[in-house]
Amino acid sequence: MPTSEAGTTVSAETAAGSTTTDAFTYQSIIDSANGILIGFVERIPYFVASIIVILIFWFLSTVFKKIVFKILGSRSRHQNLVKVFQRVGGALIIFIGFMIAMVIAVPGFTPAKLIGALGIGSVAIGFAFKDIFQNLLSGILLLISEPFRIGDQIVSGDYEGTVEDIKIRATTIKTYDGRQVVIPNSDLYTSALTVNTAYKQRRLQVAVGIGYEDDIEAAKAEILQALDKADTVSTKATPSVIATGFGGSSIDLVVRWFIEDGTQANKVASIHQVIVEIKTALDAAGVNIPFPIRTIDLSDPSVTAIVNKMHEQQAVDVNKTATE
Repeated sequence: MPTSEAGTTVSAETAAGSTTTDAFTYQSIIDSANGILIGFVERIPYFVASIIVILIFWFLSTVFKKIVFKILGSRSRHQNLVKVFQRVGGALIIFIGFMIAMVIAVPGFTPAKLIGALGIGSVAIGFAFKDIFQNLLSGILLLISEPFRIGDQIVSGDYEGTVEDIKIRATTIKTYDGRQVVIPNSDLYTSALTVNTAYKQRRLQVAVGIGYEDDIEAAKAEILQALDKADTVSTKATPSVIATGFGGSSIDLVVRWFIEDGTQANKVASIHQVIVEIKTALDAAGVNIPFPIRTIDLSDPSVTAIVNKMHEQQAVDVNKTATE
């Protein structure tokens, strides 16, 4: 009996100790949660101030862009430079505001710590963002050097269209069939690029074939008169008609002329109008525009032998039919 009483006493003490430990753990959790909540509530004014700082610097960035546009926007030759100042300067102002907001909102945060953290992983970051940094630098150089501007029509590789926007990372063009193509700036900066609208005038050409029996100079005169009737042909540059070779069924001529507006729409319209005027003029003058012609020479002995054999076979078939 004394042993039983002792065991009961130990069990009661163990249960009491376990209850005390659980209560202590629960109280610790409650205290920690209260501490976090109190700390968060205490930091709310700082968070609000950080948000206000970001909004202020965002507003300053917007004002800065408007000031740059007001100062440089009237210079049509430097629209890309305006975008450089707007985007780079605006991003720098917002970054400064973000740093100030972080200093206010996060205890112990300093720009030096952020720079140190970036320095530790600079090599990894450099490899990971190599293409991004390359396109970024190429975009800035494109905007400064201005090989083309928004609204220009360019050809880059397999893509041709009108430049819609020149961003820091990539350039957006709209193709003539209504599709949007995003080209990395590094490709535009390091590869060959054709700007169709870089100059006001643009030369076009079409090939025309006339019959061997026709007079070349007379056909040339008719074509030049036809070009005079086309209003899309520039009057500031003289058109030309040049004989370029002896074709399989015609004398090959190349008709060249200039247009004042080098856009794709005007190019297509001008080619159509010139072809119609040339066809009408040559038909009226009786100048032949021949189809491809193939001549078969039957004077070769082998051809004669084949023909004779066909005649012999035909005669045999006729006799056989008569006999039956």
